[in-house]
Amino acid sequence: VRAGQRLASMLRWIRAWKLPREGLGSHSPSFARVPVAPSSSGGRGEAEPRPLPLSYRLLDGEAALPAVVFLHGLFGCKTNFNSIAKAFAQQTGRRVLTVDARNHGNSPHSPDMSYEIMSQDLQDLLPRLGLVPCVIAGHSMGGRTAMLLALQRNLAVRQYLLTNLVEVDGRLAWRLNLDALAQHLDKLLTFPQRQESYLGPTLFLLGGNSQFVHPSHHPEIMRLFPRAQIQTVPNAGHWIHAERPQDFIAAIRGFLV
Repeated sequence: VRAGQRLASMLRWIRAWKLPREGLGSHSPSFARVPVAPSSSGGRGEAEPRPLPLSYRLLDGEAALPAVVFLHGLFGCKTNFNSIAKAFAQQTGRRVLTVDARNHGNSPHSPDMSYEIMSQDLQDLLPRLGLVPCVIAGHSMGGRTAMLLALQRNLAVRQYLLTNLVEVDGRLAWRLNLDALAQHLDKLLTFPQRQESYLGPTLFLLGGNSQFVHPSHHPEIMRLFPRAQIQTVPNAGHWIHAERPQDFIAAIRGFLV
């Protein structure tokens, strides 16, 4: 709470500070003209906010290694990480990127401001620079942007979903019946209540990083399948067969024996 109050106080101070009408004089520091982007979410509210061409500095390094990206906090700019970026590039040999968030530093100004659109800005910038995949380090606002970006960029899930995209009569379409799936999604996320049990051998293979099967589910599993084996594959999420194919095959083969 105190941190939020401090940031709000800083913002009020900045907004209240008046720039002189006659400029700052010949002995004052020079100020660059900042581009201003029109709002893409105004008007009738039909358009989604568009990514902006962010200002950045990229230090060269080994292209085979994932680059490191530094994101500054609220009221900051990319120069906050200048010395750290140089040291990191020298000590690790990696490419290092520092970025000005929208409405900060030398990046364009825009009325659109949210973590979602800041994440979209980076999702537009990083592939254009050939920096995917990369390691992202963020401070404060930059840290939250990094968190959201990581959550929005699960490549394996996106590739999995795109296997359902097909071409029909020259147009792209989903082979899924999305309307029916959305209408009955609540039924698909739970298992129907059953009283009988299956007495044959059964294997339940769980990803160590997956939350789909909770330990509280185990008693019901054992009631329905008394001879069940419950195994966990470490460092795997929900799609074990895609993330850890060799471990998946080994577990099935072991069960068959």
